[in-house]
Amino acid sequence: MDKSESAYKTIGEVAKILNLKSNKKGELPTHIIRFWETQFKQIKPKILNSNRRYYDENCINLLKKVKFLLKEQGMTINGVKKILNGEQSLDLDEMANNSIKADNLRNKLVKISKIVKNLKNLK
Repeated sequence: MDKSESAYKTIGEVAKILNLKSNKKGELPTHIIRFWETQFKQIKPKILNSNRRYYDENCINLLKKVKFLLKEQGMTINGVKKILNGEQSLDLDEMANNSIKADNLRNKLVKISKIVKNLKNLK
């Protein structure tokens, strides 16, 4: 029986949700999540019996945002802190749309180049 989406998740379940790469022994790298907790004060899991961490949906979304900014956008921890501390924290979709990927940039430049060549040919 699967947990509902709104149920609290353990740190191992969150590592799976974030798709963190497991080490050679097949263990999930939960230490990354614990490290992020020390760096970003916004990440506050519920710590219950015997120091087990439980994450709610908001916490998981914040961890997704941190992972996206660090791993996919290549930002530094200080850069991510500035975004998270800012009043206008972007949603993941907004950041993905505003990011410049090399492939997208190359394709756009090729299209612009073709348009310029066509305009020159019209003269």
